Amino acid sequence: MTQHGKRVVITGMGAITPIGNSIPEFWEALKQGRSGAGPITAFDTSSHATRFACEVRGFDPLDHMDRKRAGRLDPFGQYAFAASAEALRDASINTDTLSEEERERFGVVIGNGIGGYQSAEAQMRIYFEKGPRRVSPLYVPLIIPNMPSGILAIDFSLKGPSYSVASACATGNNALFDAWSLIQLGYADSMLAGSAEACITPSLVAGFNAAKALSTRNDSPETASRPFDAERDGFVMGEGAGMFVMEEYEHAKRRGARIRAEVLGFGLSTDAHHITAPEPEGLGASRAMNDMLKRAGLAPEAVDYVNMHGTSTKLGDIAETKAIKRVFGAHAYKLKLSSSKSMTGHMISAAAAAEAVVTVLAIENDCIPPTINFQTPDPECDLDYTLNEACETPVRVGISNSFGFGGHNTSVLFAKAPKD
Repeated sequence: MTQHGKRVVITGMGAITPIGNSIPEFWEALKQGRSGAGPITAFDTSSHATRFACEVRGFDPLDHMDRKRAGRLDPFGQYAFAASAEALRDASINTDTLSEEERERFGVVIGNGIGGYQSAEAQMRIYFEKGPRRVSPLYVPLIIPNMPSGILAIDFSLKGPSYSVASACATGNNALFDAWSLIQLGYADSMLAGSAEACITPSLVAGFNAAKALSTRNDSPETASRPFDAERDGFVMGEGAGMFVMEEYEHAKRRGARIRAEVLGFGLSTDAHHITAPEPEGLGASRAMNDMLKRAGLAPEAVDYVNMHGTSTKLGDIAETKAIKRVFGAHAYKLKLSSSKSMTGHMISAAAAAEAVVTVLAIENDCIPPTINFQTPDPECDLDYTLNEACETPVRVGISNSFGFGGHNTSVLFAKAPKD
């Protein structure tokens, strides 16, 4: 395969999701086809059109950090911290023992779409009810999107490149792309990369409802996220984090790391069409996938699995299906496809990173997690979406697609861990 720079591999992963707060829990729930949707518990939803979501449940930040650190992080930062700590453990990296040179070549890129909105809403209520003098001195650090990258770099003393990216629901893939590029270009040997989100708040749920984006299936939350089903009526909000340790291949081999997968490349494009709706023919999405395969020197027929963006919206599922047909031709009907959003809901900026985790797990385990809640066929969605039950099948190469409001299209290409 053509490589445009150094080879990059995955040596660690971590996840906080609505269906599991660790990689093993997450994978078991995915295989079982478990829905994470239920009534919202974080606030009173009686006046909302949508009263359910895929919340992270059973998460105690004090299981992952001390009380002082937890108090200085909005929940999206807590999720990022916990998933990052798991990814470092998974990679068998003890940051306390890193040399100064290793620290200077270890960076952090954590993406986020909305920032610390739970803290923002809380502090705005304080401002309007009690006045400016009662606003917390931590208000700004709690809400700015780059703070998890900064805090993780501080706490783990990682001194390489460190920053945040934002591209709505494509954010996680853009963070992984930046980490991959920094390693390929020689700016770092190792990167902690991914994305996190915690935006299930009163005003944001109201805002997504106003945009007509959310399902309103309040009578059956657990079946509301139903990608590719003819009766789908919008996405279900989710939250959480997905994090990776990415390393230069030779660096990983020298330290005897277990390699989970290789990152073969990325595809990036923009629809230049609409602020929320996808380009209806999937032209931008197909450009991203085509360019990615071309740059990796890989034929479309070499791909076994695509974790689709698959949000459960009328327009999005059809546009992505058309894009896959355009890229893969007849092979599109031989591909295994699925949407893990049917189980996790749409984790907004955390979605791409969490779904990249799903793709790597599918490759490692030769198992495709299902698209659950499918009942009624849509003639415009006629591919093999691995409906309702997981499928065990060889998976050598997989793609994870993520597309964001604003027309941002991203695809990432993974392959089984190299044997050489």
